[in-house]
Amino acid sequence: MKRLQMMMEIAIFASLGVVFDLLIPFKMPQGGSISLAMLPIFVMAFRHGVVGGVVTGALVGTIQLMFAPQVLTIVQPMLDYTIAYGVVGLSGLFARQVRLAARNGQKKSLMAFVLLATLLGAGLRYICHVISGIVFFAEYAKGPVVEYSFVYNATYMVPSYILCGIVAGILFTTAPRLLRYSARGV
Repeated sequence: MKRLQMMMEIAIFASLGVVFDLLIPFKMPQGGSISLAMLPIFVMAFRHGVVGGVVTGALVGTIQLMFAPQVLTIVQPMLDYTIAYGVVGLSGLFARQVRLAARNGQKKSLMAFVLLATLLGAGLRYICHVISGIVFFAEYAKGPVVEYSFVYNATYMVPSYILCGIVAGILFTTAPRLLRYSARGV
């Protein structure tokens, strides 16, 4: 029963991540945007650990390929979409600490672990986009490619991290029951 519920939650939260990514007012010229797309991945990572988070993230990235992707080669979309969003789920490495702080009512610790975990996930996604920028988008660079990729990708990844980290922190400190698995639902 737990496996079935996790699979259903993965489908629901992956869909939610794609919808959050589509509800954005501004997209960067070579790709990237400020959105809450990582938030459902963080929720799954904290509820079900690394596996739930990585599978949800990879699914979010893969589904995004259906909505006006920027595809240059066969490898680039895997790095920019499937892998980049999949590694966000590694924030589930902190799932135990997040759930423990929530269970014990330690709101400051909970917020600290959520922000640290979301920094890990967003940071790993940022690294994927930087590598992709260096390898696949070098022709768009205005100046040195490496520095351009770091700055360009930071313009949307830093605000996305801040937005998702704060919303996730508020979400779990006000509704810690979202972190608990129950055979009867949330």
